[in-house]
Amino acid sequence: MNLSYWKAPLLAMLLGASAHGWAVERIHVVGLFKDKVVVRIDGQQRLLRVGQASPEGVKLISSDSRTAVLEIDGKAVEFTLDRGIGGSYQRPDDGPQVRIYRNPRGMFTTVGTINGTPVNFLVDTGATQVAMNATMARRLGVDFRVDGDPAAVSTASGYARGYRVKLNSVKVGSIELLNVDAMVLDIDHPMDVLLGMSFLGRLEMINSSETLVLKKKF
Repeated sequence: MNLSYWKAPLLAMLLGASAHGWAVERIHVVGLFKDKVVVRIDGQQRLLRVGQASPEGVKLISSDSRTAVLEIDGKAVEFTLDRGIGGSYQRPDDGPQVRIYRNPRGMFTTVGTINGTPVNFLVDTGATQVAMNATMARRLGVDFRVDGDPAAVSTASGYARGYRVKLNSVKVGSIELLNVDAMVLDIDHPMDVLLGMSFLGRLEMINSSETLVLKKKF
């Protein structure tokens, strides 16, 4: 891959975007992980893995908990959470935030509530939606057979019947989001509620080794 690599302050990035005629006007990095990044491109939220390109043509070259290198119009550009093309960024100490720590198995787990009822969450950035099993949904008072839209869901053991639903409230620590999309699987798994991107994608995420920080956007 023949890329010219450069690292520049925001003003230089803005001038460079104009000079090189990028079709993409605004890029914000809102979540940094090893070999994975959550970006907002011209208002569209995307989850990219290393080597993957978005529909807009933005490709992730590398990333860790501090920086991400994206290929844009043949140029390699380094991003951090406080730097973006064509827009502003909320200061890290502004607004509600929650810290989630890895458990002994290396997973980010926490407690919270759904529709006011306590639940155990397992953070899963690979899940497009908050997901739960049918037993949990019944405990939460989610009438998925009546209010949900049927869907076939691919799992590790094959396809399972699922139902798309809308949760009135999902809360973790001091962060509460309303009208959150979710999937109910009509099987016994997952045991914990998966905290997927329908919740996480509406927040800013900072992954620093053993700690995941969630921050509410304004």
